[in-house]
Amino acid sequence: MTAQMLIYETVVPLTAARHQECSVEIAANYSFSAKVNSVPLMAVEFPQAAQEYAIVFAGGPDNIMPAVILGLRRDENLYVASDATWGARYKPAFVRRYPFVFSMTPDGERFVLCIDEAFTGFNREGRGHKLFDADRKPTPYVDDILKFLQEYQLQFRRTQAFGKKISELGLLEPMRAQVEMRSGEKLSLGGFMAVNRAKLKALPGDKLAELAKTDELELLYLHLQSMRNFTGLPDRLVEHGQGAADDKPGEAMPAPKATGNGLAHASPA
Repeated sequence: MTAQMLIYETVVPLTAARHQECSVEIAANYSFSAKVNSVPLMAVEFPQAAQEYAIVFAGGPDNIMPAVILGLRRDENLYVASDATWGARYKPAFVRRYPFVFSMTPDGERFVLCIDEAFTGFNREGRGHKLFDADRKPTPYVDDILKFLQEYQLQFRRTQAFGKKISELGLLEPMRAQVEMRSGEKLSLGGFMAVNRAKLKALPGDKLAELAKTDELELLYLHLQSMRNFTGLPDRLVEHGQGAADDKPGEAMPAPKATGNGLAHASPA
């Protein structure tokens, strides 16, 4: 399983031969994502996500992608409540597409619709949405899933281009989020990047105009505004029984150097 799969465990191609008698029961149970502290975010999601999540950037020089921070430690999602419901109004598309996902054929020429058979709602008892009809054809439910994933893949490519552009403009710098607990313990989350506001303002006029024309300048300021949402993570720690009400709020600050290509886990500072 590649790192990009994150929440997926047993992914297989969706076929009538294997899944004609199978169904998927979708419920407000997000326990499948309880152990991820970040998930990828598409650029088109920034306006909704910026209201509730800290949006950051991660990856290598040639593969920069946005992500939302969900927790301060490895294997921790503070947005999944004790009853497994999602603790925010907006749910990232990466989470909403589960248990389905595209995989590429070995020749790299096409995508294949797959399903995670480890999903708790996957069943052979007819609960929820049937995947194939009596004629072994995909049901309208599966057709809707295909359309959603096709749009997701389109937005993924657009987001990749966005990440490449801001990387080439030299706008990103390593950052570190820190939270101090009432006990004195300090949690530090690194391995991500944020836009340097001063560098953004210093861009030549033609570059700023280009970003504004494509609405990417708005995305950058939504990202910067979203960093304030780090201050809400201590409250979520309290809700998960891992902190105290008067813990000091989190903050994002420049890191002395990059800490890796992916989001690192938080550890005592």
